[in-house]
Amino acid sequence: MRAPGPGPAEPAGPGPGEQLDAALRRATAVLADAGVPSPRADAELLAEHLLGCGLGRLRALAVLGAPVPEGFWDLVEERAKRTPLQHLTGTAHFRQLALSVGPGVFVPRPETETLVTIVLDWIAGQDGLDSPVVVDLGTGSGAIAASIAAECPSSRVHAVELSELAHAWAARNVALPEVGGRVELILGDLRTAFPELDGTVDAVVSNPPYIPAGMVPREPEAAEHDPDLALYGGGEEGLDVPLAAVASAARLLRAGGFFAMEHAEVQAGYLAARLAADPAWTGVVSHRDLNGRPRATSAVRTSHQRVEQLRP
Repeated sequence: MRAPGPGPAEPAGPGPGEQLDAALRRATAVLADAGVPSPRADAELLAEHLLGCGLGRLRALAVLGAPVPEGFWDLVEERAKRTPLQHLTGTAHFRQLALSVGPGVFVPRPETETLVTIVLDWIAGQDGLDSPVVVDLGTGSGAIAASIAAECPSSRVHAVELSELAHAWAARNVALPEVGGRVELILGDLRTAFPELDGTVDAVVSNPPYIPAGMVPREPEAAEHDPDLALYGGGEEGLDVPLAAVASAARLLRAGGFFAMEHAEVQAGYLAARLAADPAWTGVVSHRDLNGRPRATSAVRTSHQRVEQLRP
Protein backbone atom coordinates (compact mmCIF):
# COMPACT_ATOMS: atom_id res chain seq x y z
CA MET A 1 0.00 0.00 0.00
CA ARG A 2 1.34 3.40 -0.94
CA ALA A 3 2.20 5.57 2.03
CA PRO A 4 0.31 8.86 2.04
CA GLY A 5 2.40 11.69 0.68
CA PRO A 6 2.59 15.25 1.96
CA GLY A 7 -0.51 17.36 1.81
CA PRO A 8 -1.11 19.59 -1.18
CA ALA A 9 0.74 22.86 -1.34
CA GLU A 10 -2.55 24.66 -1.93
CA PRO A 11 -6.02 23.58 -0.87
CA ALA A 12 -8.26 22.17 -3.58
CA GLY A 13 -11.48 24.00 -4.25
CA PRO A 14 -12.70 26.97 -6.20
CA GLY A 15 -11.12 30.32 -5.47
CA PRO A 16 -13.15 33.52 -5.68
CA GLY A 17 -13.33 34.62 -9.31
CA GLU A 18 -10.79 32.01 -10.33
CA GLN A 19 -10.29 31.60 -14.05
CA LEU A 20 -9.58 28.39 -15.93
CA ASP A 21 -5.87 29.03 -16.52
CA ALA A 22 -5.16 29.62 -12.83
CA ALA A 23 -7.32 26.64 -11.84
CA LEU A 24 -5.38 24.33 -14.16
CA ARG A 25 -2.08 25.48 -12.66
CA ARG A 26 -3.34 25.01 -9.12
CA ALA A 27 -4.91 21.62 -9.92
CA THR A 28 -1.60 20.50 -11.43
CA ALA A 29 0.16 21.33 -8.16
CA VAL A 30 -2.49 19.50 -6.12
CA LEU A 31 -2.23 16.38 -8.25
CA ALA A 32 1.57 16.47 -8.30
CA ASP A 33 1.63 16.62 -4.50
CA ALA A 34 -0.71 13.61 -4.44
CA GLY A 35 1.77 11.60 -6.52
CA VAL A 36 -0.29 11.50 -9.72
CA PRO A 37 2.19 10.61 -12.51
CA SER A 38 0.91 13.12 -15.11
CA PRO A 39 -0.65 15.95 -13.12
CA ARG A 40 -0.96 18.62 -15.83
CA ALA A 41 -2.36 16.21 -18.41
CA ASP A 42 -4.87 14.85 -15.91
CA ALA A 43 -5.99 18.33 -14.86
CA GLU A 44 -6.58 19.23 -18.51
CA LEU A 45 -8.40 15.97 -19.24
CA LEU A 46 -10.76 16.54 -16.31
CA ALA A 47 -11.54 20.04 -17.56
CA GLU A 48 -11.96 18.75 -21.14
CA HIS A 49 -14.41 16.14 -19.88
CA LEU A 50 -16.58 18.73 -18.14
CA LEU A 51 -16.46 21.21 -21.02
CA GLY A 52 -16.95 18.61 -23.75
CA CYS A 53 -14.12 20.03 -25.85
CA GLY A 54 -10.70 18.99 -27.12
CA LEU A 55 -7.30 20.01 -25.81
CA GLY A 56 -6.83 22.81 -28.34
CA ARG A 57 -10.16 24.40 -27.46
CA LEU A 58 -9.46 24.00 -23.73
CA ARG A 59 -6.16 25.85 -23.99
CA ALA A 60 -7.77 28.59 -26.03
CA LEU A 61 -10.45 29.01 -23.37
CA ALA A 62 -7.76 29.21 -20.70
CA VAL A 63 -5.96 31.99 -22.57
CA LEU A 64 -9.26 33.85 -23.04
CA GLY A 65 -9.95 33.85 -19.28
CA ALA A 66 -12.86 31.39 -19.28
CA PRO A 67 -14.37 30.44 -15.92
CA VAL A 68 -13.67 27.14 -14.20
CA PRO A 69 -16.28 24.51 -15.20
CA GLU A 70 -18.68 23.47 -12.47
CA GLY A 71 -17.59 20.30 -10.70
CA PHE A 72 -13.94 20.64 -11.69
CA TRP A 73 -12.58 20.75 -8.14
CA ASP A 74 -14.70 17.78 -7.09
CA LEU A 75 -13.03 15.72 -9.82
CA VAL A 76 -9.58 17.03 -8.91
CA GLU A 77 -10.18 16.01 -5.28
CA GLU A 78 -11.15 12.48 -6.37
CA ARG A 79 -8.14 12.20 -8.69
CA ALA A 80 -5.88 13.35 -5.85
CA LYS A 81 -7.21 10.35 -3.90
CA ARG A 82 -5.87 8.27 -6.82
CA THR A 83 -9.25 7.34 -8.20
CA PRO A 84 -8.41 6.33 -11.79
CA LEU A 85 -8.81 9.16 -14.28
CA GLN A 86 -10.81 6.85 -16.54
CA HIS A 87 -13.33 6.17 -13.75
CA LEU A 88 -13.88 9.92 -13.39
CA THR A 89 -14.36 10.56 -17.09
CA GLY A 90 -15.98 7.20 -17.84
CA THR A 91 -13.72 6.75 -20.86
CA ALA A 92 -10.49 4.91 -21.67
CA HIS A 93 -8.84 5.59 -25.02
CA PHE A 94 -7.44 2.41 -26.57
CA ARG A 95 -6.02 2.48 -30.08
CA GLN A 96 -8.79 3.98 -32.23
CA LEU A 97 -11.62 3.53 -29.74
CA ALA A 98 -13.07 5.46 -26.81
CA LEU A 99 -14.15 2.69 -24.43
CA SER A 100 -16.61 2.90 -21.55
CA VAL A 101 -15.03 1.87 -18.24
CA GLY A 102 -15.73 2.19 -14.55
CA PRO A 103 -15.72 0.28 -11.26
CA GLY A 104 -15.61 -3.48 -11.74
CA VAL A 105 -13.53 -3.60 -14.91
CA PHE A 106 -9.80 -3.51 -15.56
CA VAL A 107 -8.80 -0.24 -17.24
CA PRO A 108 -6.95 -1.17 -20.47
CA ARG A 109 -3.30 -0.10 -20.56
CA PRO A 110 -1.38 1.39 -23.50
CA GLU A 111 1.08 -1.52 -23.52
CA THR A 112 -1.74 -3.89 -24.42
CA GLU A 113 -2.16 -2.04 -27.72
CA THR A 114 1.00 -3.86 -28.83
CA LEU A 115 -0.80 -7.20 -28.39
CA VAL A 116 -3.47 -6.09 -30.86
CA THR A 117 -0.76 -5.05 -33.34
CA ILE A 118 0.87 -8.50 -33.09
CA VAL A 119 -2.40 -10.22 -34.02
CA LEU A 120 -3.34 -7.77 -36.79
CA ASP A 121 0.12 -8.01 -38.32
CA TRP A 122 -0.11 -11.81 -38.38
CA ILE A 123 -3.56 -11.67 -40.03
CA ALA A 124 -2.29 -9.20 -42.62
CA GLY A 125 0.57 -11.55 -43.50
CA GLN A 126 -1.67 -14.56 -44.23
CA ASP A 127 -2.46 -14.95 -47.92
CA GLY A 128 -6.00 -16.10 -48.58
CA LEU A 129 -7.25 -15.45 -45.04
CA ASP A 130 -10.25 -13.38 -46.07
CA SER A 131 -12.52 -13.75 -43.02
CA PRO A 132 -10.30 -14.54 -40.01
CA VAL A 133 -11.96 -16.07 -36.98
CA VAL A 134 -10.47 -14.61 -33.79
CA VAL A 135 -11.11 -15.52 -30.13
CA ASP A 136 -10.30 -13.20 -27.21
CA LEU A 137 -9.95 -15.14 -23.96
CA GLY A 138 -10.73 -13.05 -20.86
CA THR A 139 -11.79 -9.91 -22.69
CA GLY A 140 -12.33 -7.61 -19.68
CA SER A 141 -13.52 -4.29 -21.07
CA GLY A 142 -13.61 -5.77 -24.57
CA ALA A 143 -10.71 -3.54 -25.66
CA ILE A 144 -8.84 -6.20 -27.63
CA ALA A 145 -11.87 -7.82 -29.24
CA ALA A 146 -13.44 -4.49 -30.19
CA SER A 147 -10.18 -3.13 -31.60
CA ILE A 148 -9.54 -6.18 -33.77
CA ALA A 149 -13.11 -6.08 -35.10
CA ALA A 150 -12.88 -2.34 -35.77
CA GLU A 151 -9.49 -2.46 -37.49
CA CYS A 152 -10.05 -5.71 -39.38
CA PRO A 153 -13.61 -5.40 -40.69
CA SER A 154 -13.47 -8.80 -42.39
CA SER A 155 -12.89 -10.56 -39.07
CA ARG A 156 -15.37 -12.53 -36.97
CA VAL A 157 -14.43 -12.09 -33.31
CA HIS A 158 -15.59 -14.13 -30.31
CA ALA A 159 -14.89 -12.96 -26.76
CA VAL A 160 -15.46 -14.45 -23.31
CA GLU A 161 -15.41 -12.82 -19.87
CA LEU A 162 -15.94 -14.44 -16.45
CA SER A 163 -16.85 -11.36 -14.39
CA GLU A 164 -20.46 -10.20 -14.69
CA LEU A 165 -19.45 -6.58 -14.04
CA ALA A 166 -16.68 -6.61 -16.63
CA HIS A 167 -18.96 -8.41 -19.09
CA ALA A 168 -21.49 -5.58 -18.76
CA TRP A 169 -18.82 -2.99 -19.64
CA ALA A 170 -17.57 -5.15 -22.52
CA ALA A 171 -21.12 -5.41 -23.89
CA ARG A 172 -21.24 -1.62 -24.19
CA ASN A 173 -17.87 -1.49 -25.91
CA VAL A 174 -18.43 -4.22 -28.47
CA ALA A 175 -21.65 -2.40 -29.41
CA LEU A 176 -19.72 0.69 -30.55
CA PRO A 177 -20.51 1.73 -34.14
CA GLU A 178 -16.87 1.28 -35.16
CA VAL A 179 -17.04 -2.39 -34.14
CA GLY A 180 -19.91 -3.03 -36.52
CA GLY A 181 -21.54 -5.84 -34.56
CA ARG A 182 -18.68 -8.20 -35.41
CA VAL A 183 -18.02 -9.44 -31.86
CA GLU A 184 -19.89 -12.31 -30.23
CA LEU A 185 -19.54 -11.78 -26.47
CA ILE A 186 -20.37 -14.45 -23.90
CA LEU A 187 -20.25 -14.67 -20.11
CA GLY A 188 -18.16 -17.69 -19.15
CA ASP A 189 -14.83 -19.29 -18.29
CA LEU A 190 -11.97 -19.06 -20.78
CA ARG A 191 -11.04 -22.64 -19.87
CA THR A 192 -14.16 -24.08 -21.50
CA ALA A 193 -15.47 -21.33 -23.79
CA PHE A 194 -16.54 -21.88 -27.38
CA PRO A 195 -16.29 -25.69 -27.65
CA GLU A 196 -18.18 -25.41 -30.93
CA LEU A 197 -15.15 -23.64 -32.41
CA ASP A 198 -12.57 -26.28 -31.43
CA GLY A 199 -9.96 -26.72 -34.14
CA THR A 200 -11.39 -24.02 -36.42
CA VAL A 201 -10.08 -20.68 -35.08
CA ASP A 202 -7.44 -18.70 -36.99
CA ALA A 203 -6.12 -16.58 -34.10
CA VAL A 204 -6.48 -16.60 -30.32
CA VAL A 205 -5.46 -13.62 -28.23
CA SER A 206 -5.47 -13.20 -24.46
CA ASN A 207 -4.53 -10.67 -21.82
CA PRO A 208 -5.34 -12.85 -18.80
CA PRO A 209 -4.78 -11.95 -15.17
CA TYR A 210 -1.14 -12.80 -14.45
CA ILE A 211 0.13 -10.98 -11.35
CA PRO A 212 1.74 -13.45 -8.88
CA ALA A 213 0.17 -13.97 -5.48
CA GLY A 214 1.36 -11.40 -2.96
CA MET A 215 2.72 -9.01 -5.58
CA VAL A 216 0.41 -6.04 -5.00
CA PRO A 217 0.63 -3.39 -7.74
CA ARG A 218 2.49 -0.27 -6.62
CA GLU A 219 0.06 2.18 -8.24
CA PRO A 220 -2.98 2.90 -6.03
CA GLU A 221 -5.13 3.17 -9.16
CA ALA A 222 -4.52 -0.54 -9.84
CA ALA A 223 -4.16 -1.87 -6.29
CA GLU A 224 -7.31 -0.19 -4.97
CA HIS A 225 -9.57 0.01 -8.02
CA ASP A 226 -8.80 -2.74 -10.55
CA PRO A 227 -10.73 -5.93 -9.63
CA ASP A 228 -8.66 -8.76 -8.16
CA LEU A 229 -10.18 -11.17 -10.69
CA ALA A 230 -8.52 -9.16 -13.48
CA LEU A 231 -5.15 -8.86 -11.74
CA TYR A 232 -4.05 -12.08 -10.04
CA GLY A 233 -3.32 -15.09 -12.21
CA GLY A 234 -3.53 -17.75 -9.53
CA GLY A 235 -0.77 -19.88 -8.06
CA GLU A 236 2.46 -18.69 -6.51
CA GLU A 237 3.82 -17.41 -9.83
CA GLY A 238 0.53 -16.06 -11.19
CA LEU A 239 0.55 -18.60 -14.03
CA ASP A 240 -2.60 -20.68 -13.46
CA VAL A 241 -4.86 -18.60 -15.68
CA PRO A 242 -2.22 -17.84 -18.35
CA LEU A 243 -1.50 -21.56 -18.72
CA ALA A 244 -5.23 -22.27 -18.90
CA ALA A 245 -5.39 -19.74 -21.74
CA VAL A 246 -2.55 -21.59 -23.50
CA ALA A 247 -4.47 -24.88 -23.22
CA SER A 248 -7.69 -23.30 -24.51
CA ALA A 249 -5.83 -21.72 -27.42
CA ALA A 250 -4.38 -25.10 -28.38
CA ARG A 251 -7.89 -26.57 -28.25
CA LEU A 252 -9.47 -23.82 -30.34
CA LEU A 253 -6.85 -23.21 -33.03
CA ARG A 254 -6.65 -24.94 -36.38
CA ALA A 255 -3.29 -26.25 -37.55
CA GLY A 256 -1.22 -23.19 -38.44
CA GLY A 257 -3.37 -20.92 -36.26
CA PHE A 258 -1.78 -18.13 -34.24
CA PHE A 259 -1.73 -17.45 -30.49
CA ALA A 260 -0.56 -14.28 -28.72
CA MET A 261 -0.75 -13.58 -24.98
CA GLU A 262 0.29 -10.75 -22.69
CA HIS A 263 2.08 -11.59 -19.44
CA ALA A 264 4.37 -10.13 -16.80
CA GLU A 265 7.91 -9.46 -17.99
CA VAL A 266 9.29 -11.88 -15.37
CA GLN A 267 7.17 -14.67 -16.88
CA ALA A 268 8.45 -14.25 -20.45
CA GLY A 269 11.31 -16.74 -20.32
CA TYR A 270 9.31 -19.41 -18.54
CA LEU A 271 6.32 -19.20 -20.87
CA ALA A 272 8.47 -19.20 -24.01
CA ALA A 273 10.32 -22.29 -22.77
CA ARG A 274 7.09 -24.12 -21.87
CA LEU A 275 5.51 -23.41 -25.26
CA ALA A 276 8.66 -24.38 -27.13
CA ALA A 277 8.80 -27.70 -25.24
CA ASP A 278 5.17 -28.57 -26.09
CA PRO A 279 4.68 -30.32 -29.46
CA ALA A 280 1.39 -28.45 -29.84
CA TRP A 281 3.36 -25.28 -30.62
CA THR A 282 6.05 -24.02 -32.95
CA GLY A 283 7.50 -20.63 -33.90
CA VAL A 284 7.55 -19.26 -30.36
CA VAL A 285 8.44 -15.54 -30.27
CA SER A 286 8.80 -13.08 -27.38
CA HIS A 287 7.56 -9.53 -28.04
CA ARG A 288 8.49 -6.29 -26.28
CA ASP A 289 6.00 -3.59 -25.31
CA LEU A 290 6.21 0.18 -25.82
CA ASN A 291 8.70 0.41 -22.94
CA GLY A 292 10.97 -2.32 -24.33
CA ARG A 293 9.89 -4.95 -21.79
CA PRO A 294 9.13 -8.57 -22.83
CA ARG A 295 5.38 -8.33 -22.41
CA ALA A 296 3.86 -10.86 -24.85
CA THR A 297 4.60 -14.27 -26.34
CA SER A 298 3.24 -15.71 -29.58
CA ALA A 299 3.29 -19.17 -31.12
CA VAL A 300 1.82 -21.12 -34.03
CA ARG A 301 -0.32 -24.23 -33.59
CA THR A 302 1.18 -27.36 -35.08
CA SER A 303 -0.82 -30.17 -36.63
CA HIS A 304 -0.10 -32.29 -33.55
CA GLN A 305 -3.45 -33.30 -32.06
CA ARG A 306 -2.39 -33.80 -28.45
CA VAL A 307 -3.14 -30.86 -26.17
CA GLU A 308 -1.31 -30.86 -22.86
CA GLN A 309 -2.78 -29.25 -19.76
CA LEU A 310 0.22 -27.16 -18.76
CA ARG A 311 0.93 -26.52 -15.12
CA PRO A 312 3.51 -24.24 -13.54
